Amino acid sequence: MTTNPVIDDIERHRYELTEQGVTSFADYHRSGGVVVIPHVETPPAARGGGMASRLMDGVAQHLRAEGLKVVPTCPYAAAWFRRRPELADLLA
Repeated sequence: MTTNPVIDDIERHRYELTEQGVTSFADYHRSGGVVVIPHVETPPAARGGGMASRLMDGVAQHLRAEGLKVVPTCPYAAAWFRRRPELADLLA
């Protein structure tokens, strides 16, 4: 069993993935059982290596484990979910 390396930083209202000292994050706000993701960011030096996708995979795992739905308003997050129809049940 693998553990999810993505953490939910509740105080900062964002999910984070840190690899080799670099952190990618997805800002969020919650309303009831719905998580809205307006912004996903990976530092320029780490772009192109799939880090943001691994972050979003971890976010999806968190959502599923907590029984939450998502509204991805960030263009990257929205496109990520569109490319994964198997996760459509997570969409609010």
